Amino acid sequence: MSIWWSLHLRREAASVPLARRLLLGAMETAGVDPDISYDLSVALSEACANAVEHGGHRGRGASSEAYRVTAYLDGEMCRIEVADAGPGFTAADRSRPAHDDAESGRGLFLIRELADHVHVGNKPGRGGAVVSFDKILKWRRDPALLTV
Repeated sequence: MSIWWSLHLRREAASVPLARRLLLGAMETAGVDPDISYDLSVALSEACANAVEHGGHRGRGASSEAYRVTAYLDGEMCRIEVADAGPGFTAADRSRPAHDDAESGRGLFLIRELADHVHVGNKPGRGGAVVSFDKILKWRRDPALLTV
């Protein structure tokens, strides 16, 4: 089975649970194991929260007020990509460890812990950050999509 979807969301806090619910609904319908779905939904929430907080430039127009989420469920793999129009990542951002006492700054650490493969980079050209992550899927025995 192959499912993919893409959203263009405003950089508003309310967009984060919307993306998360859409992902959870698609995975439940496809029959993905709930533990895998939960891990991916937390990772997606972290990536979206980063895009909302850091993903825009002042004076750059409407494109800096939005970010994009794309999800692919293809065979045994799920890939999620979150891209924004912000300043992008520095080398220090990509390798900074999470501090136990920090109130923020743990998003990339959590994504790395929850996914099987993570890529953090910058979009070529006009700039912006891209966070993509993959996870091997496990399946429920009774997927809703197959019982319709």
